[in-house]
Amino acid sequence: MRDPVTRRRLLGLCLGTAAVAACSAPGTRRPAAPASSEPNSAGPPATSDSPEPAGPGGPAGPAGPATEVVRSTSGRAQLALTFHGAGEVTLARRVLDLLAQHNAHVTVLAVGTWLQASPDAAKMVLDGGHELGNHTWSHPALSRYQPEPMHVEIQRCRDKLVELTGGPGAFFRQSQGQHATAAELEQAGRAGYARVLSYDIDSTDWRDPGPAAIRAAVATARAGSVISMHLGHEGTLAALPGILTDLADRGLTAVTATELLR
Repeated sequence: MRDPVTRRRLLGLCLGTAAVAACSAPGTRRPAAPASSEPNSAGPPATSDSPEPAGPGGPAGPAGPATEVVRSTSGRAQLALTFHGAGEVTLARRVLDLLAQHNAHVTVLAVGTWLQASPDAAKMVLDGGHELGNHTWSHPALSRYQPEPMHVEIQRCRDKLVELTGGPGAFFRQSQGQHATAAELEQAGRAGYARVLSYDIDSTDWRDPGPAAIRAAVATARAGSVISMHLGHEGTLAALPGILTDLADRGLTAVTATELLR
């Protein structure tokens, strides 16, 4: 839970897949943050020499680098729970059902291979009143990629979202990094994304530290925060009732990132 067309370069060799993920403040470009150690089983991306599509979800024309957004400064009593879309779909459905019980709406940044393996997942998210975004095709240590393979990771997931939903998703989020690098902003913009959605609160659920630790991490959020969570972890599901109760007790409403940043 953003780039202009640059000169094409010959494809560089991708670094091998690395350990995983955490994915931060409006309108700023930041240096790469250290990659997290959440495991990643996906292989390197396929490559493509095809031009950017002009159809639904494709950029209308050359774009500048995307803008990184991390949190809202509106002052409204809202925050965004954002979920990395991967893992067992039945578990994801249980998470979304629980959110529905609390009338909470969230943003799911979907991994392309997850959408490919479970194409009904996109409809499941949207039918719940939530929104989708792009979280790369295979969730690599994206900041280590050369520009062209990096672009392919973003483009392939974008195209899968267009295929399944008719649109590219509301945001792009880099994989295995809390903040976007300049190169990631460049390639996200090139793929047609105006904004890269980072975050200021890491729930740490990808480490499976237990529900109490996840709840405590989210308790540090404040109005305007964007919180990173994951659909594919049992600890996340177990922590959610307490998290949602805590937010309600503090007068905070969980909304989509689009609503938060409007």
